Amino acid sequence: MKGPLFYSKILLFGEYGIIKDSKGLSIPYNFYNGALKVSNKDTEQAKKSNANLTRFADYLETLDDSNLVKFDLKALRSDLAKGMYFDSSIPQGYGVGSSGALVAAIYDKYAQDKITVLENLTREKLLKLKAIFSEMESFFHGKSSGLDPLNSYLSIPILINSKDNIEATGIPSQKLDGKGAVFLLDSGVVGETAPMVSIFMENMKQEGFRSMLKDQFIKHTDACVDDFLKGDVKSLFKNTKQLSKVVLNHFKPMIPKQFHELWKKGIETNEYYLKLCGSGGGGYILGFTENIEKAKESLKDYKLEVVYNF
Repeated sequence: MKGPLFYSKILLFGEYGIIKDSKGLSIPYNFYNGALKVSNKDTEQAKKSNANLTRFADYLETLDDSNLVKFDLKALRSDLAKGMYFDSSIPQGYGVGSSGALVAAIYDKYAQDKITVLENLTREKLLKLKAIFSEMESFFHGKSSGLDPLNSYLSIPILINSKDNIEATGIPSQKLDGKGAVFLLDSGVVGETAPMVSIFMENMKQEGFRSMLKDQFIKHTDACVDDFLKGDVKSLFKNTKQLSKVVLNHFKPMIPKQFHELWKKGIETNEYYLKLCGSGGGGYILGFTENIEKAKESLKDYKLEVVYNF
């Protein structure tokens, strides 16, 4: 058995802000993917994944009492007994949705009365899916918005207008020969979501932090989303620079220490602007540049992957 592929995702804008109703924009990233598999090859990775999925199945059983979603647990248990595992190239702890793809794959195969990608996806259906995925993914790292699995399941860009208002969207098509680019920078360290989110929640208790979030972080995030969707590259880079500054000043614990100077250098030279990819703390860092060749030169000591060209 081999299930369909589910892709990784990149939250271009909205990390942390979407917890507090900022806009957000999430796009599928087809470079990495994962699928449910049963094979007779008993690798260490397959065993570990099977054990993890077995614990996940126990958790899903507790969700079965809710009216939100029901699973064919018998089939799931039977496949797990045959050694089913999640075969994935998505790096874990990198902010590109490894648990989201797994949640999407399990929902796709075992949910009863599932909402499918082929039907007319109304806002109600999208919100219901997001709620289901939020409950499912909470098993992996505490509070989850459910957006990563939603993106992975639908494999289309998702625009978050607010918590209760999300829609599938189109993004401007790439200019493959464009000099501007969005890229991923490998920090070389694995990040953990839960501790980062708890630092954020702790900071939210301070009034100064809350007003910074509203007056600066969310303001620039919303502007970036609008600029990106309109294809207004000039304004996008202006707002991304501001966002990069706000993150450096107020989200320092989420940026691995060895990247503080690099972050600052980008803002000062305008060669690139860095921002968090997911919850930060490690994994990938997201970069925006108006001149990818210049940015590559400036960041030549680091692993860099281009994900979108302007």
